Amino acid sequence: MRKQIQYISLVMLMFNITLVVAQNKKNDTIKTGIIDVVKPYTPSISDAFKVKETPVIDDTEGVVKKPVTYNIFSFPVASTFTPAKGKAAGIEKVKPPKLFDNYATLGVGSFTTIVGDVYLNHAISRTDRVGGYFSHHSSAGDIDGVLLDNGFSDTKLNANYESQLRDLSWKAEAGFQLLTSNWYGLPDDLAADSDFASTLDVGHAFYNAHLGGELKFEDTYINSGNILIRRFGDDQGSAENRVLLEGKLDIPIRREELKTTFRIDYLGGAFDRGYFTPNALDYGNFIIGGASSYRIQKDELTLDVGVALYYLNGLEGAESKLLFYPNITGSYKIVDAILIAYGGVTGDVIQNSYHDFALENPFVSPTLLIAPTNQNYNVHLGLKGKVSSTMSYALSGRYISDNSKALFVNNTALLDTAVEDYQFGNSFGITYDNIKTFSVAGKFNIDVNRNLTLALKGAFFSYNTDVQAEAWNLPTLKGSLFLDYQIDTHWFTGANLFFVGERKDLLSRIGTTEGVLTSSVTLDSYFDANAHVGYHINDKVAVFAKVNNITNNSYQRWQNFQVQPIQFLAGATFKFDF
Repeated sequence: MRKQIQYISLVMLMFNITLVVAQNKKNDTIKTGIIDVVKPYTPSISDAFKVKETPVIDDTEGVVKKPVTYNIFSFPVASTFTPAKGKAAGIEKVKPPKLFDNYATLGVGSFTTIVGDVYLNHAISRTDRVGGYFSHHSSAGDIDGVLLDNGFSDTKLNANYESQLRDLSWKAEAGFQLLTSNWYGLPDDLAADSDFASTLDVGHAFYNAHLGGELKFEDTYINSGNILIRRFGDDQGSAENRVLLEGKLDIPIRREELKTTFRIDYLGGAFDRGYFTPNALDYGNFIIGGASSYRIQKDELTLDVGVALYYLNGLEGAESKLLFYPNITGSYKIVDAILIAYGGVTGDVIQNSYHDFALENPFVSPTLLIAPTNQNYNVHLGLKGKVSSTMSYALSGRYISDNSKALFVNNTALLDTAVEDYQFGNSFGITYDNIKTFSVAGKFNIDVNRNLTLALKGAFFSYNTDVQAEAWNLPTLKGSLFLDYQIDTHWFTGANLFFVGERKDLLSRIGTTEGVLTSSVTLDSYFDANAHVGYHINDKVAVFAKVNNITNNSYQRWQNFQVQPIQFLAGATFKFDF
């Protein structure tokens, strides 16, 4: 009770003190007013404090995340939604061309030109097929200013049979060719003498009969093999036989394989006489050997390292020898398919023949010296690749050393002692020399689209001879362009252009009044442009027109042998099935 009285007394005392203070304030005589600040506020650096960019938090207790477990309770939900079926976007459909197994072509043109081709191919069964072709190209010539007959013809006939079995395929063929030509390229002074020209019979013909076969194997060490048996001759009493057997196989050595090619090559022939003597000329040789290489692959590098070995046996008193050659090739992908470097060092023995010379130059005389060429080495380096999906290229350089390289040279005109119609400087012979050739070449292929293709080639050559004054009839520049364009489903067109640089040839004459004259002749470079256009009437029939030598340039491919000027040709093609 006493404590309660004390608490009450204390509260009463505090209340009285509050009343006294309030009365004193009521009796205060000081009045309030407004104070104007005349001087503006000027802050100082001491009035502010710097806030730390990254405050330090003193937190001794780390935050621990509690693990959270998620549970999905799935249950089926009824739905009546049905998605719409997708539809492929439409694309332009191109009707595939109808392919036929057979066709026939016939065309006629100026200078009594006739062109004909027939190709036949028939399936006997699922594995066997039989086929063949016939082709003919002839012209009456009729070159202005040429007194001698200058027509030509080339007729070929071929038949083949092939079979595709489970582990191998084989093909057999037989063919015949008849080529006629004329030695019409007389020197200028003789070509202008009509009485003299009328006494000459410059026509001659070549014939070629051959049998051949090819075998290809699957999943065996023997990859392929082929054989050729050929009889070649002319109407001047010349004859040549050749048997060529080639094959490819893989020779296993422990866990590796050697890629190997082998060759057996026999050549034998004879001419009735020589150019300066009436004595018969016999020639022939036998080559056996092959080349092997071991492949090394590492990342982007592919390297084939090997050697080639051949035995050359001269059958007509010629020297027999054993020949070794390097066989090294390789490539390196610098930038995948865009930039690929390639190169190699190889060599070979080249079997020259009357057949090959006559097909390249039909104005050769039947008095040739036939000998093989020993290509000591062929060093080549280059770059190739694709600039884009439609454009590819290849650039290369070569350095070749050939012993006994064959060169065409104009035969000496025997003005007073000639007994044959080809001995007046109007035919060509063969001479041999050791020649080193340096060349730079480029090739570009452009497929703008499936309807337009373009190919461009060019090459520069430099020759270093050993005995001869010049590399006779070898050009220093060559170039070509090929264009094919499918305008629409019916119309198509194309063109091809050729450029050949200057060549050197030998002019030689022997006569009682002028003695022996020998000089070098420069043949001008020439440009030959050809074009064609055609129209597909339907899937089977098409008509076409061609124009050759558009520039109407009567250039000389060989000395004194000028070609026909501008030529026109029109014809039709018929495709069919049996």
